[in-house]
Amino acid sequence: MSLLFDRMVQGKNFMAAHVGKWEDLSQYKMTSPFKAYGKVFLKEELQCTGMEVSLNVFPAGASMPFHHKHKENEELYIFVKGEGQFQIDGETFEVREGTVIRVATEGVRTWRNHSSENLYFICIQAKANSLVTGMTEDGVVIDQPINWLEDEKS
Repeated sequence: MSLLFDRMVQGKNFMAAHVGKWEDLSQYKMTSPFKAYGKVFLKEELQCTGMEVSLNVFPAGASMPFHHKHKENEELYIFVKGEGQFQIDGETFEVREGTVIRVATEGVRTWRNHSSENLYFICIQAKANSLVTGMTEDGVVIDQPINWLEDEKS
């Protein structure tokens, strides 16, 4: 059982976890390379082999304390709740629920929450130019019946 998550299920080909509610993300703390609350990385916990994923909350008035770029990984930011600003290569624009941003390795980035509410987002990192196929080209349909757990509300 992970020290971070309250429920984890592992099978031969999967790892599933319950991180908790978005509103409770502030319980997580990152200490290296800088101290930050409200950020939980999933790569190690879920045994990811081709990406890093983090769930993040920026409280009102918080901002990334530095600009940064990456050596090998592009990033995808998915904003799920709240409002803020994002800056890439000196260009600043507004972000809110539903905003998605891909930043190339060389893109110099930073962001902030200049609103009065929390800003929630997911960040996915993967090695740039490593995806050989995508979408339906990589999927394989398996001919087997689908069986669901019984609905407990019934």
